[in-house]
Amino acid sequence: MKALFKIITRTPSLIIASVFAAAVLLVSVGIYRGGVSLHDLLTENKQLKQSLTNLTDEGKIGYAKVLSQDVDDKGNVVSTTLKFIETARDSELETILEKQYTVAGDVVHFDAMIVKFGNQMVMDGKARSLYLWRRIYGEEMPPVKGFPIEEPGTEPQRYKALLAALRLKERELFWSSIWELANDPYLLVQYDIEAIYGNVTYAKLKKGLVYIFRITPTGQIYPEVIPDI
Repeated sequence: MKALFKIITRTPSLIIASVFAAAVLLVSVGIYRGGVSLHDLLTENKQLKQSLTNLTDEGKIGYAKVLSQDVDDKGNVVSTTLKFIETARDSELETILEKQYTVAGDVVHFDAMIVKFGNQMVMDGKARSLYLWRRIYGEEMPPVKGFPIEEPGTEPQRYKALLAALRLKERELFWSSIWELANDPYLLVQYDIEAIYGNVTYAKLKKGLVYIFRITPTGQIYPEVIPDI
């Protein structure tokens, strides 16, 4: 009888502890927003998988063009003013983001966040990657002081049409939570995400050239240099 009494009195505590642990787990990975489950979104949502399958294998994602450079008496570039353009996913001629920056010196870093999906996450079995431009900074300044391009957690203009089949709450959940999975190896494997990481490419910019940025299916961003016509 005493043993039975102990089990009965401990049961509410066990239930409360279990519920609390589950709640902590869900909140810690941003698993719910407005009743939408991130787990279901990444594992069961066919619209999301189809959208990711529609990502192109490789494409032009934007470019940088030097507008002017200030030079000192010794011929050293003191500052570089550049125009940064992001282009539409389905049209390299359509501008969806345009900003102007002035950076000290002539070596400029372009910082992006990458999500690389595995073969099972997309319907055709081919790896895909998406990105978010994060910031621009010069050689002589710390990255944390860089100039922002887009903010993590917000929906990038480039992918607005891509995820149009999803409900608003699902899109908000995806963009606000996807980056939080970067340091959880278990969830990365579970959701067939190979990696979430930063990609920084930099170049010594020169007036008269255009630096076209492209992304590969493996998530590598690189610049292609062409003359400014």
